[in-house]
Amino acid sequence: MTTPPPAVSGVAVPPGGPIRVAVVGLGWAGREIWLPRLAAHPAFEVTALVDPQPAVREAARDTHAVPFAYVDVDDLPAGAADLVVVAVPNHLHAAVAARLLRRGVPVFLEKPVCLASAEAALLADYLRPGGAVLLAGSAARWRAVVRALADAAVALGPIRHVDVAWVRARGVPDAGGWFTRRDLSGGGALVDLGWHLLDTVLPLLGPATRITHAVGSVSADFVNDTAAHAVWRDPAGSAAAAGALRGDGSVGGSRGDVEDTARGFLLTADGASVAVHACWASHEALDRTTITVQGVAGTATLRCTFGFSPNREPTPVLTRTRDGETVTLPLPAEPIGTEYDRQLDALPGLLTAPASRGAAVAEAHRTIDIIERIYRTARPTEPEREHALAGQRDR
Repeated sequence: MTTPPPAVSGVAVPPGGPIRVAVVGLGWAGREIWLPRLAAHPAFEVTALVDPQPAVREAARDTHAVPFAYVDVDDLPAGAADLVVVAVPNHLHAAVAARLLRRGVPVFLEKPVCLASAEAALLADYLRPGGAVLLAGSAARWRAVVRALADAAVALGPIRHVDVAWVRARGVPDAGGWFTRRDLSGGGALVDLGWHLLDTVLPLLGPATRITHAVGSVSADFVNDTAAHAVWRDPAGSAAAAGALRGDGSVGGSRGDVEDTARGFLLTADGASVAVHACWASHEALDRTTITVQGVAGTATLRCTFGFSPNREPTPVLTRTRDGETVTLPLPAEPIGTEYDRQLDALPGLLTAPASRGAAVAEAHRTIDIIERIYRTARPTEPEREHALAGQRDR
């Protein structure tokens, strides 16, 4: 699926002229989300592309009139970009970002920022005083509906529990590609969808909230079921990228070894709890995201769909319940993908804000610590051989 055309931002060009940007990694996220938006945004000028696949690299270069393209990030000349957007496969995120930060180049890194606490510590080492800034791509918190939920939660008093779930009907990404290979992705639905969910719920609890306990379970009933694959994604591009990473260009016959479903339960130091449910495929009819915040003074629930899937809830709904009465709260209209435009609108200011230094790594460290703890308590995934959905649905 090709994402909707990016909106033309009303943000002014920075005083020193557009920020020169290099995009590293032209898989689905780099090619469909970031490159078109950067090319259309007045605050940025895409000056270089980096990707190991010649055909993908040259096609993107021609489409967006980018002057330079390189095979490897180390080929990027010094001073060629003011910012590098990194959208490589998961297992390369921290390593590529560290190579750039070591050179003093500011980095905007797609989620997941890292796949282990040790990687977060490595990135922090390059953010010492005087080093380049690291910013994190994190779409969920920039959604207008999530901001509306956060505003509603303020009136709920102390938060006692948050229930957050992203359940897809059929949305296992990139059959045969790196997403379903643990050595390349770091995990399945928990790393992919769960990162977004944690990035949504942790700010609701407050930046100083400490997670004292994290347990969970995982399962893999759908990951190798062809009926459960996300047909709206472009598997060819990501599958080819996985082949390029192996050095042989092949992807055929690869079986996934990650979970398609993860459930976690968290406890905070002040007694609040969080239930997390991340699911690539299920027996549901639609892809849905639900977030319920239970406070002393009431409950707020958001029902919508994160991401780009066309198989989504038709209209986001936010409700608040107090003393047995439920009311529907207003929500702004928001085209799919607007949250990514908002991130780009904010980037120029974040690049120079003192508060940005170290913030992304600190947040990533907390998130990956939770994910690691859930994985440690969960039984190992054993992907089912039988097709869980085959023959049951024809849409």
